[in-house]
Amino acid sequence: MSSAVVVLLLCAGVSEAAGRVLPLVARRPGMARPLVAGLLFAGGLVEAAVFALWPLTTWTLADLVLSPSPPADALMWTPSLVAPLVLSAVLAFPLLGPFLHLVLFVGVGAGLAGPLAQATELGWWGAAGCVAVAGAVLGITVEGVRRLVVRISATTAPPEAIA
Repeated sequence: MSSAVVVLLLCAGVSEAAGRVLPLVARRPGMARPLVAGLLFAGGLVEAAVFALWPLTTWTLADLVLSPSPPADALMWTPSLVAPLVLSAVLAFPLLGPFLHLVLFVGVGAGLAGPLAQATELGWWGAAGCVAVAGAVLGITVEGVRRLVVRISATTAPPEAIA
């Protein structure tokens, strides 16, 4: 993975995390800036890791579908494939709406399906199915972990003093 791809994935991750952290900051105006920066940084790294895992998970799923002999070249992010993902993450703020976010992610997934279909014996629709299932599994997993972290932190954290 090139450094340009890593930087683009990190930008997409931080932007996606900002879309989740900023509403929290708006509801709690007394939050400490270091805490917000820490949440933004940690969330950005997690989101970037999930974005980076999307092609790998898709490729693994395609390997399971193509049981005889899958091709050796794995699907990887390229700057041209990541650029729409960055746009999607930038537009992910809740105020712009989840529908636009979903439409952009479908576009990014369709962009991933083309190279996967070329690299495997799957047709475009089969590749698009693998991309969609991999994206849904990653999204559901991350959302489950988020909810678990919130539940654990709510039960273990002392009440915050309101200034």
